[in-house]
Amino acid sequence: MDSNRGIGQIVLLDELSSDDQLLISTCTLAREKAYVPYSKFKVGAAVRCVNDNIFSGCNVENVSTSLGVCAERTAIVKAVSEGHKEFTKIAISGLNNNQFVPPCGSCRQVLTEFNDPNNDMTVYLYQPNGIHVFVTSVTKLLPLDFKI
Repeated sequence: MDSNRGIGQIVLLDELSSDDQLLISTCTLAREKAYVPYSKFKVGAAVRCVNDNIFSGCNVENVSTSLGVCAERTAIVKAVSEGHKEFTKIAISGLNNNQFVPPCGSCRQVLTEFNDPNNDMTVYLYQPNGIHVFVTSVTKLLPLDFKI
């Protein structure tokens, strides 16, 4: 992801607060739990609720590819199943040759479902090099979300 696209900025991990570094560390740990026998493409996500609870998730593949579940949706569904529906931040980390891994279109729409446009959810895309984080928001990733 290029920082000149106007949708976010690249920062150093150690410039973030300890709470945000914890969120990123949590998504990295979740990434290692991914079940990816087909693509070997591990992704982890961690979402912070308004009450500061953190829920993490990893991607889970299936031989019938459309039945696979992304890490971002796993984290959101875990939180919602425990009664949490308001989120402030999400961190995502995938192993892709030291490139930032943004959420797919389906995950962007799910994040939008739980995003408060008056307090746009921060999105951290963590690069596995351990140094850089791309910081953006849900609205910047999906400015024209589907609504009914």
